[in-house]
Parts: sequence; C-alpha cells; structure tokens
Amino acid sequence: MSFQGLDQLRARVPDLRSPVRRLMVGLIGIASFAAATAVMLTVDLPWPGWTLLGQFGVVIVAYLLVSQFFWQKTRLQTRYGDMAYRNAFGACVLTGLPMIFAAIAHTAYLPGERAVTGGAALVLWMIGFYSLATGLALWARAVFTFGADNLAMLYVYFPAEGRIVDSSIYGLIRHPTYSAVVRLGMTLGLWRGTWCSIAFALFMPIGLTIYLRLVEEPDLIERFGEAYANYRQKVPAFVPRLRDAGRFHRFLVSGK
Repeated sequence: MSFQGLDQLRARVPDLRSPVRRLMVGLIGIASFAAATAVMLTVDLPWPGWTLLGQFGVVIVAYLLVSQFFWQKTRLQTRYGDMAYRNAFGACVLTGLPMIFAAIAHTAYLPGERAVTGGAALVLWMIGFYSLATGLALWARAVFTFGADNLAMLYVYFPAEGRIVDSSIYGLIRHPTYSAVVRLGMTLGLWRGTWCSIAFALFMPIGLTIYLRLVEEPDLIERFGEAYANYRQKVPAFVPRLRDAGRFHRFLVSGK
C-alpha cells in the first residue's frame, strides 16, 4: 500500500524513484544534521556558557535556508521550470530542516547544571511528559492525515495539484505539524532542566511564529486571500484554545 501523496511527490521528484537516489537524498539530510551538530559542539566544548549562541546561530541559518524555498520561487521557476521544486527543496529544505532538528536535539544534551530541582523538577517532568505524548500523537496524525506531498510542501510550487485536506484539526490549530515539533522541543528542554534548555524550549514557539508570519503565511494569504487572513485571526497557530481542549485530545485519539 502506497503512502498517501507519495506518488504525487515521486512524479515531481525523479530522484525518489531510484533506491540509489533516495539513499543520496537521505545522506544529504544526515550530513546537514551532522554538520549542524558539529558546529554546536564546537561552541559547547570550549565555551559551554555560550551554548545558546551556537544553537541560535544554527537555527537562524536553517530558517534563512528554508525561507529561500518560498522567497526564490518565482526566480527558480523561471530558471528551472518544472524542476524548480525539486531543486529548491533539495537546496533549501533538505539542508535547512535537518539543521533545525539538530538544534532541537541539542537541547537534550547542551551543557550546564540543572536549574530546577525537587518538586518543581517533578512538575516540569510531568509537563514534559504531556508535551511528549501529545507531540508524538499529533506528529503521527499529521503524517497519515496530510500525506507525503503536503508535508513536503509540493503545493507551494504546484498549487493546482494540491490536495485539500478536510481535517477537524484545522479548526483547532493552524499548523499541526509545527505544533508537534514545538511540543517535542519543549519536552527535551524541560527534561534537561538547565536555564539554557528551558529558554530555548520557550523560544521555539516565538521563533516559529516569526518565521510563519514572515515566510509561510504570506504565501498562504497570496493563495487564499482574505479568507486565510481571517482564519489566522480566529484559529491559534500551535495550542488550541482552552474551550477546544476536549476536541483536540479526541482528535489525537481518534483522528476525528
């Protein structure tokens, strides 16, 4: 059984049709993750007090890379035609996204003493466990609900081929996949328990909101007009409103 949206993605990215090419694609992502990790460790080992400098530096570079996928769309389409998506995703997203994941993973082992102990640490652990459980559930729901083509943002370069996903989650939060990433990052930051890890965990939704406002959501407003702008005013980005908590948790369990 083919994963939803995978055939559409393969049709636009010839590399995914060959096992050897798929391996090469995976190696690019692994190399990007490893390079970002090496940069952060280069800061951690001699200057542990500046650990956030390396982490934020990696995140900023990663966001700038991913942003080019959107900002350079017209230029790349003019230059490469139907291959623009393939080239843009490989150069921008496939390199930038693993760097973001590396920065999030770094939160689990960044240097420093635990800042919170005793009962407060137990509270943070419980909040972290909730973030982990809901984050994993939301990620799984997003992967199987939205499909490979939507997760890989094929619709940005081929809007006519975009599939409309009719899911109740969009009435609760605007960006389910990003919400899952934020929750997993919060888990690592709270469980590590240093001031730096907690600070990075709390910064994640702020930084992601800035990115969405400057990069992805302008593209959505361009495509859907005032309807999306109104939708953005009514529905939170990552965390459902308190009155919608029951519906949110039902979606995690049942997908409805």
